[in-house]
Amino acid sequence: MSDLLVMLVFLPMAAGPFGFWMGLRYPKARDTFVLVVTVLEVMMVVSLWTSPVMERGIDGFCGLGIRFVSGDFHTLMATLTATGWLAATIFSREYMAHVARQNRYYLFWLMTLGATMGVFLSADLFTTFIFFEVMSFTSFVAVIQTEEPDALQAGDTYLAVAVIGGLAALTGLFLLYYQLGTLDFDAMGAAAAALEDRGVLWASGILILIGFGAKAGAFPLHIWLPTAHPAAPAPASAVLSGVITKTGIYGVLVLSTTIFLHDAGWGMVLAVIGAITMVLGAVLAVCSIDLKRTFACSSVSQIGFILVGISMQCLLGHHNALAVDGTILHIFNHSLIKMVLFPAAGVIHLSTHSYEFNDIRGFGRKKPLLAVLMGIPMLSLAGLPLLNGYVSKTLLHESIVEYIHLAPEYGVLFTGLEWLFLLSGGLTLAYMLKVFVCLFGEKNALPEKALEQKWHGPKPYIAPATAATMGIYGLGMILLGTVPNQGMDFLAALGRSFLHGEGPEHPVAYFSAVNLRGAAISIVIGSLVYLLVVRRLLIRRGKYINPIPAWMNLEFGLYRPALRFAAQVAIVLATLVDRILPRLVFRGIPSLFTRAHQSLLSLRDKAVIALTGSEYTPHPSVEQAADDYHFAFYSDDPRRSVGFVHSLAFGLMLTGLGLVFGLLFILLH
Repeated sequence: MSDLLVMLVFLPMAAGPFGFWMGLRYPKARDTFVLVVTVLEVMMVVSLWTSPVMERGIDGFCGLGIRFVSGDFHTLMATLTATGWLAATIFSREYMAHVARQNRYYLFWLMTLGATMGVFLSADLFTTFIFFEVMSFTSFVAVIQTEEPDALQAGDTYLAVAVIGGLAALTGLFLLYYQLGTLDFDAMGAAAAALEDRGVLWASGILILIGFGAKAGAFPLHIWLPTAHPAAPAPASAVLSGVITKTGIYGVLVLSTTIFLHDAGWGMVLAVIGAITMVLGAVLAVCSIDLKRTFACSSVSQIGFILVGISMQCLLGHHNALAVDGTILHIFNHSLIKMVLFPAAGVIHLSTHSYEFNDIRGFGRKKPLLAVLMGIPMLSLAGLPLLNGYVSKTLLHESIVEYIHLAPEYGVLFTGLEWLFLLSGGLTLAYMLKVFVCLFGEKNALPEKALEQKWHGPKPYIAPATAATMGIYGLGMILLGTVPNQGMDFLAALGRSFLHGEGPEHPVAYFSAVNLRGAAISIVIGSLVYLLVVRRLLIRRGKYINPIPAWMNLEFGLYRPALRFAAQVAIVLATLVDRILPRLVFRGIPSLFTRAHQSLLSLRDKAVIALTGSEYTPHPSVEQAADDYHFAFYSDDPRRSVGFVHSLAFGLMLTGLGLVFGLLFILLH
């Protein structure tokens, strides 16, 4: 029976190449085959709920072996993954019919599914890391699927962040294994608690946090999310936001509930990162004028909410019941919500061929079904009562309030965090109102006849299967939100043991005046921001504008220039060494060796001329090296072929692959 865990991981990976071969001859059969595989995944995950906790290992794999486990949080996240992938696959049948290179898309679609399952079912950090890195490379293909300039640039960023984060995490794992002697979840906590000097432990923890935080979309490595989501096909965006970002959260949770369990210092670090991520993502979403970018920035903000919840678990210690339940439920709720909003954005794009607010303005008028399907998750994410998002946000907010009472010495600091939390909730309502009013309340500047010609999409505008899937998700949000003590508390209890959380002493009164007060404050803030900022400042001459200047973009204003400068400095230093070191070395060697060296150089030059027809320049100047296009190239305008091959991301990918194969060789021999 434990082989079921291996099948959940490797069945989709094995099915991917078979689906690719099938698509070469029978595209419709391939679509059905992919759907059947995702249905099988759901059925196998359902069987986990009816089976006892299982463990399965493959000894000797990459030296340490890999281990999978089911139960509690593992099974809950596997369920989110399988059902989310099934929903996105159903939508892919409609959306990908209009996109090229479908065989490649479905090949890596299934491989990413298997790798993501491997992350959530992993029983140790070594297994987590292996499948985390596989998932990073396979999901990269979805980002560049269209191969348009924006997609290639987004893929460049995605891969650069993934490789840099992966190398940081790998270094952290080496340090952690050296310090603890184990990477097993169950053993790390006890081993860490026995340490007197925790300096190396903190160093490894920060490095691993960089790797997993980057994938989660946490500040300051959140830059891939706002670019990757708009570039990727809408179904891929749904799983990127709803599921794949949660693999990063999974890694952060492992650290926070094992080696840093109830560690107040670690909680403070996460609180700072979470607060910045939460507010920054919300501000970017309010200012965005692109539908998918708005939803992507929203994901950054919601990841910040989750990180704040994890920080409160560490700070509250054994009193962390509200923080634990709030974290679990917000992970769950955010996944459900984004599995509706991104496909809805794709539905709009199929007809309007745009995500830009000024182009899609008024598309939802006279479309009540779409208004309901999008309105429910929007209001839920904004934390309105009677919807599931309100429940998790209430728990997270109350955990902050509880810590203020338990630690009055930090009262001012965490009162500030509480107000940032409420402000971010208000900004969430503001940007969701902006999207909803733009789509369903305003009229487009073009006349109706011109719009009919411009918006020539499929008829009907939404496929019945897509609408039904989105409707099921929406209905679930309502049911979970109206009876939270029966539904949401049950879900939280399923994952509580993994987070070492304590159950609440009594059921939470979600609709009490105290808890409704927090939601009311956020609603007032959101309404004021929408009326005073969005309507008055972010609309000029009837058009939505983005007021954020280009130089404030972290990627293009800081990271890319810094990397380009670092590359040029490295080239100059390497060239100086190349020019000076041989003179120092050969000056003191007898002339026999000097003449031999010159003869070898002469033979090399003749060989180069014979092979290439051009002379070899052995010693370029320092200035030539620093200006060399291929050495320092990190394109802001990538091209379809040469641009990626000569980009930083490509070099990082080769470096990462080289390290991986080197490690495999060492471990297997």
